[in-house]
Amino acid sequence: MSEVRINPTLKAVSDAVLAVAAELSVEEVLQRLVESARELAEAKYAALGVPDGEGGFSQFLTTGMSESMIAALGPLPRQHGVLGAMLEEREPYRTSDIHDHPRFRGWWPKGHPDMRSFLGVPIVTREGVIGAFYLTDKLGAPDFGDDDQELIELLAAHAAIAITNARLYEQSRELSILSERNRLALDLHDAVSQKLFGLVLAAESAGTLLDRDPDAAREQVAKLQALAQEARDELRSLVFELRPPDLERDGLCGALRKHVEVLRRLQPVEIELDLDAGVEREPARDRELLRIAQEAIHNSLRHAQARHLAVRLRRGGGRLVLEVQDDGVGFDPSARALRATHLGLTSMEERAERVGGQLEVESAPGAGTTVRLETDDA
Repeated sequence: MSEVRINPTLKAVSDAVLAVAAELSVEEVLQRLVESARELAEAKYAALGVPDGEGGFSQFLTTGMSESMIAALGPLPRQHGVLGAMLEEREPYRTSDIHDHPRFRGWWPKGHPDMRSFLGVPIVTREGVIGAFYLTDKLGAPDFGDDDQELIELLAAHAAIAITNARLYEQSRELSILSERNRLALDLHDAVSQKLFGLVLAAESAGTLLDRDPDAAREQVAKLQALAQEARDELRSLVFELRPPDLERDGLCGALRKHVEVLRRLQPVEIELDLDAGVEREPARDRELLRIAQEAIHNSLRHAQARHLAVRLRRGGGRLVLEVQDDGVGFDPSARALRATHLGLTSMEERAERVGGQLEVESAPGAGTTVRLETDDA
């Protein structure tokens, strides 16, 4: 019986479809696609970039490079030169020497390998270009051929479907989670909270009914009342945590205070809170500051091994300063490998830029960490 060989393009497309069907994340789908593109076109290096709508890339995945090489490149690239050109046109571009492209800037970033032969194929939907394949250095030949371009164009067409489907899946999953969290919060409030309140009333009644050793009975009942009250307070905190913060109602200080109150119940770390109650409310700015504070706090709780954590928000000289400080193990903020593999720092910096602020991270091994954001006071 003769062996049946599956067309490699069909297999690559099948892998992309299966990735979505397996409920993988957008990033996992993109990684499979870029690896398939490199294999199909027999390229030494391949990348897949997805623009963020603000001149950068929300995702930029590579294959063919070692981890040390990726770390040396630093943070995600911007949409400059040839990278940006592929996101502006719907047509592929192929050349034996990328240096000849009119948008080539004449140099590579430090640590970037030199590249010559190039094939760029945009990923297009009805809404426009949503990404692009970048393939360089054809193996065993000076240039990518027509067959290579046709293969990657076909893969790009299916990549557009795979990316769109993966995004829709993640959006629907996020909406489902949000809906479930809100439903659970209401159920907890309506059912469990009422039961706990009933427990308090029952304990109070028991205290008045018991007549055998009344003093001892009342002492035990008082403990029961205190425990029930603590449980009810904790439940209220957990209900708040399940719901998204209401910045328009609570303001930045209120949202931070409630968030820290929940963490104090769940974490053994001592958390100090120092907030200037006079901070004016500005929802768009406050949303970004809250996310920066949450990211910094959670980074500290997850990685710092700290005993003490301080969250401060203060005004002065027309400036607003947010500070999260811990006494943990610290790290080297300039380490390229850290930025290449952990997007938390980059995310905080981008949020700071959106509010016209400046983010500073002060840390060193064994010296704790301070994340400080300074921006204009509204």
